[in-house]
Amino acid sequence: MKLELHWQILVSMVLGAIIGIAVNSQLGTRTTSLEEGLPPGIVRATILDSNDLIRISWENSAGNQFESVVDPTGRTPGSHITIDDLTNATPEARKLYDLAPSYAYTVGAWCKRIGSLFLRLLQMISVPLIIASLSSGILGLGASRRFGRMFSTTIGYYLVTSVLAILTGLVITNILRPGINSELRLDAARAQVKSASIGETVINQIEALIPTNPFAAMASSAFLSIISFTIIFCIFVLKSGGQVHFRFQQLADDCFSVMMQLTTAIIRLAPIGVLLLMIYVTATQGAVVFRALAWYMLAVFLGLAIHACITLPLIVRIIAKRNPLEFARSMMPALLTAFSSASSNATLPITLNNIEQRAGVSNRISSFVLPLGSTINMDGTALYEAVAVLFIGQLALGGEFGIAEQIVVVLTALLASVGAAGIPHAGLVMMAIVLQAVNLPIEYQGIILAVDRVLDMLRTSVNVWSDCCGATVVERLVSSGETGDTYA
Repeated sequence: MKLELHWQILVSMVLGAIIGIAVNSQLGTRTTSLEEGLPPGIVRATILDSNDLIRISWENSAGNQFESVVDPTGRTPGSHITIDDLTNATPEARKLYDLAPSYAYTVGAWCKRIGSLFLRLLQMISVPLIIASLSSGILGLGASRRFGRMFSTTIGYYLVTSVLAILTGLVITNILRPGINSELRLDAARAQVKSASIGETVINQIEALIPTNPFAAMASSAFLSIISFTIIFCIFVLKSGGQVHFRFQQLADDCFSVMMQLTTAIIRLAPIGVLLLMIYVTATQGAVVFRALAWYMLAVFLGLAIHACITLPLIVRIIAKRNPLEFARSMMPALLTAFSSASSNATLPITLNNIEQRAGVSNRISSFVLPLGSTINMDGTALYEAVAVLFIGQLALGGEFGIAEQIVVVLTALLASVGAAGIPHAGLVMMAIVLQAVNLPIEYQGIILAVDRVLDMLRTSVNVWSDCCGATVVERLVSSGETGDTYA
């Protein structure tokens, strides 16, 4: 008997984690001495690569000796947090490390490269699928006032759930006090992060809503620009009415039908892609880096669990009048793919497929709510940013944040989550805004980089789950609001 897709993905995740941890434990340590094939000016080098420490020593032609230490746990003062930081901080050390990394790192890198082919397939269809699904959904509404009702309901849901997620994160962090209980040292943090002010972010998002060239936006996968232009274009098609509306709707429906067929074919490859990506994560990360950040990880995990398993299911039960467990079971392939890929945009094709074919949500609702949600509805990211900033603040202050600072965190985390792209680690860049808002140095962000990939996978699943719950809530509210109305 063939397993259902979500069970195949789950088995692939577990198997990938087991293989990756085994590879990390058996092949995660390697010491290499090199005297040939070195970059110009370097005569000899020694690379020690282990799970909790990477030490790179070298000697140049003048006899001078140098050393760089990478400490993923953040316990060695003055060390870098990740191997990728070496690219900017000490390029010579990074070039040497690339000559002789551990075998576990090599296995993980190849699994990532092959597994990324699956993500590329999903990314390949994301833009045409968004345009086709949005156009089909909006043009199928038949009247602009129906679109207005759905738009306002959707935005209202996004704002409410994001604020609830942030407040949940703040409560959990104030109770657990992970920064006060932790023994981490802030002087180990050296993140290379681009910063931006709140005003800058607002202007950037407004500018993104108005693409100077819609075709360039499509070519660069600028989702917010694509969505806004598609919505505007379809509204004016509705206003044109008659044969114009009929022809464009027929074209949109046909394109959407083809894209869903293509999506279904690509989704069948999900178990393979998930297996390889899980091997990459566990083979390169291991388990040792999680010890020092255990309290912080626990706070993020509990916050995400409460929001995903209590808050959102209650909303689905009370407002959408659906069984949350049955609904979650229908969306399991999308949620597991979101977990493994850490990208809500890459998961969008699977989410659209699942919510229509497995959960029974109408295309006219899902084709609008989900593409918009994958761009601006980031409950998991908002919660994560709130917890992370309070955690860093507790480390820096040695005590609690004040009420005024926490209010600033709520507002800026909400804004930053809207601006975050639906790609892996996007929340890290936007977190700089929240850190600046409460006067914390953005380099302190480096203290959490070691475990960000795992937490990114968790918060992406919550982002996608919130989008799915939003679709069924909006369908219920919009359908009940349309009862008895007559449309042209």
